[in-house]
Amino acid sequence: MPQTQKGSSGPPLQTFLGIRTNGGWYSPLKPAELQVLRAQYEKEGDFVGVQTKFNYAWGLIKSNQRSDQQLGVQLLSDIFKTTPERRRECLYYLALGNYKLGNYAEARRYNDLLLEKEPGNLQAASLRQLIDDKVSKEGLMGVAIIGGVAVAAGIVGSMIVRGSRKR
Repeated sequence: MPQTQKGSSGPPLQTFLGIRTNGGWYSPLKPAELQVLRAQYEKEGDFVGVQTKFNYAWGLIKSNQRSDQQLGVQLLSDIFKTTPERRRECLYYLALGNYKLGNYAEARRYNDLLLEKEPGNLQAASLRQLIDDKVSKEGLMGVAIIGGVAVAAGIVGSMIVRGSRKR
């Protein structure tokens, strides 16, 4: 797992396998940093260890590339399904990855599982708020779209009725 190191100034830095990042789930790794994780994953091949797979998935989830995020979620899902003792570690990053991919129901499901186990987890609580905000925003957009379609259908319907009356 990433470890936070407090510096003398600025935001805390995280160190993960010797890779120092500026923290935050929103900060992707530099390409060279992700390559270190990818190289280790590929080096282990068919005998890839759970920790190596987790490390690579973590880096992929932090990426801004959708395909990387999808692979990260897939790798973490594999760990979650096959290694029960590592499930808790996977929950936050599965929630985060699904959030970044727009899979809000899945993100909420994993995040809620984590909050059940760790009600005081501030990262998970913050992520829950982000998920709820996105769902609310998209829900309102959906209502607006449906409303717009209904108005358009009403206009078209009234035009048809008017047209048939003129005949």
